Amino acid sequence: MNSAVKQSPEPPDAPAPTAAAAPSAAAYRNLVMATIGFALTFWAWNLIAPMSGDYKDRLGLSSFQQSFLVAVPVLVGSLGRIPVGALTDKHGAKLMFPLVSALTIVPVLLLIPAKNSYGAMIAVGFLLGLGGTTFAIGVPLVNSWFPPARRGFALGVFGMGMGGVALSGYFTPRIAKHGDNLPFLVVAGALVVFALLAAVLVSDHPDRKVPTDTLAHRLGGAAKLRVTWELSALYAIGFGGIVAFGVYLPTYLKTWYEMSPTEAGTKAAGFALVTVVFRPIGGWLSDRVHPALVTAGALLLAALMAVVQAFEPPLNPIGTIALLAMAAGLGTASGSVFALVSQVTPQPKVGSVTGIVGAMGGLGGFVPPLVMGAIYSAKDSYAIGFMLLSDLALAGCVYAYGRMRNVRRGG
Repeated sequence: MNSAVKQSPEPPDAPAPTAAAAPSAAAYRNLVMATIGFALTFWAWNLIAPMSGDYKDRLGLSSFQQSFLVAVPVLVGSLGRIPVGALTDKHGAKLMFPLVSALTIVPVLLLIPAKNSYGAMIAVGFLLGLGGTTFAIGVPLVNSWFPPARRGFALGVFGMGMGGVALSGYFTPRIAKHGDNLPFLVVAGALVVFALLAAVLVSDHPDRKVPTDTLAHRLGGAAKLRVTWELSALYAIGFGGIVAFGVYLPTYLKTWYEMSPTEAGTKAAGFALVTVVFRPIGGWLSDRVHPALVTAGALLLAALMAVVQAFEPPLNPIGTIALLAMAAGLGTASGSVFALVSQVTPQPKVGSVTGIVGAMGGLGGFVPPLVMGAIYSAKDSYAIGFMLLSDLALAGCVYAYGRMRNVRRGG
């Protein structure tokens, strides 16, 4: 077996707390701040998706153009996690969290003058991707403050910040009813408040090891670990599925089930909420059962529900049950995969590995909306897209059970 998989999850020089240590008040304070920041920046990251139907009508977009507009922030935010994770290893979350949150305010406000131009929206969507990078800041921060025996649950709680997608899906179209520009002003204001609070309340672990080598060397070292790419593939299925549905589900429900934008956004928010609830459950289970087994079971559930949805059932009740069960499976898998990351990655490299794994997860959410839009334009059906999701989830299930069970549990 590859040595990267066999390595001890807590090397002798790691500053992280021992398994027996109880998390401190500072650990919980940082967990709360990281989760709130993750949620707000994810709301910003997903601002375009709930309004995409309006943009489609206003700008006369095709289904593919609409999907591309929604997918651009996902792509940029995913790739941006790689350097942001490595920069967090170097400079710490105390600097990176308020900095990235403050910078995200700029594209949020630029959505106001850009709304009448497709080209301008694509450009602003590119900048808006910055909001999706905070995942790579929060994971190493939380990982450093919690002992191995409690990291799965703590990282799962932090992962609930992806509920920013649900907040966006539910509140953005409702706030827009009171003014086209109001959602962007509300989110920008929330980010200002958080950035100021984060500068005061977020703190790095006092024993944090600061890497002395270059950014390129750290990323290269993380990329050489076989487990980095194994976890990346699993996370691309689990979290990628969540992101894909978060950004495309309103379009799918509006197009296939002929819902209003507000109703579709509400239903999509319900899907996202289920993923949020089940992510810490995935982490909690992984503290008690090998996370590879949790991942395999969760992906199997998602695969089966994708097959059900491929037959295009009526939304009530079969479609609703299938989509919510799929959300539970994908949310659980997202939590359990990062329980594996925390076990096999030395603390000084958590940011770099998280950046790569998180990037692959986000990229897993970039492709499906484009594929779904293209398939619907060509076939006037989403069935093929759901069958492809089922195939990927089943492949991940088999790999997690057959290969990743051999990863040694730590702590």
